[in-house]
Amino acid sequence: MGLLKGLLRARKLLLSIVVPLLLLPLPMLHPSSEAACAYVLIVTAVYWVSEAVPLGAAALVPAFLYPFFGVLRSSEVAAEYFKNTTLLLVGVICVAAAVEKWNLHKRIALRMVMMAGAKPGMLLLCFMTCTTLLSMWLSNTSTTAMVMPIVEAVLQELVSAEEEQLVASNSNAEEAEPTSLDVNNSQPPLELIFVNEDTSTTDCTSLMQNKNLNGAPTITNPVKTVNRQDKQHPPQEKPLVLTPDPQPQEPSRKYKSHHDQMVCKCLSLSISYAATIGGLTTIIGTSTSLIFLEHFNNQYPAAEVVNFGTWFLFSFPISLIMLVVSWFWMHWLFLGCNFKETCSLSKKKKTKREELSEKRIREEYEKLGTISYPEMVTGFFFILMTVLWFTREPGFVPGWDSFFEKKGYRTDATVSVFLGFLLFLIPAKKPGFGKKKDGEDREPTTRMEPIITWKDFQKTMPWEIVILVGGGYALASGSKSSGLSTWIGHQMLSLSSLPPWAVTLLACVLVSIVTEFVSNPATITIFLPILCSLSETLHINPLYTLIPVTMCISFAVMLPVGNPPNAIVFSYGHCQIKDMVKAGLGVNVIGLVIVTVAINTWGVSLFDLDTFPAWAQVSNITDQA
Repeated sequence: MGLLKGLLRARKLLLSIVVPLLLLPLPMLHPSSEAACAYVLIVTAVYWVSEAVPLGAAALVPAFLYPFFGVLRSSEVAAEYFKNTTLLLVGVICVAAAVEKWNLHKRIALRMVMMAGAKPGMLLLCFMTCTTLLSMWLSNTSTTAMVMPIVEAVLQELVSAEEEQLVASNSNAEEAEPTSLDVNNSQPPLELIFVNEDTSTTDCTSLMQNKNLNGAPTITNPVKTVNRQDKQHPPQEKPLVLTPDPQPQEPSRKYKSHHDQMVCKCLSLSISYAATIGGLTTIIGTSTSLIFLEHFNNQYPAAEVVNFGTWFLFSFPISLIMLVVSWFWMHWLFLGCNFKETCSLSKKKKTKREELSEKRIREEYEKLGTISYPEMVTGFFFILMTVLWFTREPGFVPGWDSFFEKKGYRTDATVSVFLGFLLFLIPAKKPGFGKKKDGEDREPTTRMEPIITWKDFQKTMPWEIVILVGGGYALASGSKSSGLSTWIGHQMLSLSSLPPWAVTLLACVLVSIVTEFVSNPATITIFLPILCSLSETLHINPLYTLIPVTMCISFAVMLPVGNPPNAIVFSYGHCQIKDMVKAGLGVNVIGLVIVTVAINTWGVSLFDLDTFPAWAQVSNITDQA
């Protein structure tokens, strides 16, 4: 029994040693580049799927095995680990660090909640919209970690307000499952904080470490937010820290009513789903779309059809439709069909409970004070970066890139790195040109800090994702140069009898199932070379398969280990596994249907998917040569 326990504890170490040894006969018995490349690919894939070693470390396997087997030179492999997409990520991380450091995201979220009011249906729509907007530019993980404490504060106010209102008639309340909010009857002032590395009570850290981060940029150690207390708000008593329940699965307390429980479940789960929907909208929204972009540009260098603008034009309608349909689905599943009652904006129909909740939310927003100079600078750079991305090569009119003599030298990464660099230069304190207001002690200019510091950037930069993406590029490059991708494509000729839409649908369903148990970056890294070869062999436009598959890989929303946002939401204790599976299955089906319809309608005209492009034919000829 002791030996069995020892083997179980050392299973990851044993797996990391045994798998390469068991597969070693493959390159030995078949001494060819294809067999050697297949060996490296299988070993890396097993490491990624089993997570016997950290995902970033597993991505380094091609860096030493390819040179050993003569698949690629060491210098060629090294060049794959730092690409244009890495620079794009660096610039985006600079802006994301500034947004988090100066609480711009908190101001946006609270403002939207104030606009929506305290009706459950409107709160659901408001939080989903806010999370979707933030997740377009920040990672899904960090967005969820930012918004969930605000959701928790709102839920506390809803439940505590009801407790005040129904203190005399609480005996008729319907009891529900034994997990609930921790409500403090004394109602101390709320101070919203965000999940970070110092939060020792959260249980989601281990879950997140066991599953690779699903967003890009992915923030593993979020920057601590700056607590700016307005002068008109004096220091108050010790605030209530909103952290997840350390043991959400154990019975502790009861909800006041079944309705309260359903509201808590609905709002919590909707944050994770909205973060996923928002990540689909932009090419920088998730690591899967970044991996797709870099792989596509490497595989088809002559194809200039996918950029920030074209991706946004295709994906924004998808996200918008998914947001609305998912809102209806979550509302029907947890709140019922009484939309008139839960979504009314009439002030006459507000209960005392809702008025108290709105008052406390308004107080939290007022604590932020007036918008600060760093917030204005960060918001301006945020908007400027988006505008420059859109107008670089819009397609229907000449963009600003056409003003330069040499074409093709500037990419989206050029814009993001330039603006990110400026954030290190611009001071965080508004220049006063030697003047100072009464009662202010001006600090020496030598001590004036910029909007973000290098330490802020380091805490936010997801280096594991950078190495993981580089490992995927290295695998793809080795598969192409060795001829393995061509061989795989020929083995799939049996699918040629199926229509193109059926091939794409099968691929989407397959990756939607796999990604529930395997990390999203690992899943797309494994499937991209195979799907490229399949598309070329069947003479299907590669984008017709790659784009919907890239989107469907993000639909890992049925299990807590599916992605880090799920783990964060689950750690708050409002929902159980069965709730996530039931609600996530609906969101998964909604996304699969909408993506399939989109790629067969406006996607065809946007990317010319009804023809086999010349740039794919050139790549196919090169591989066969």
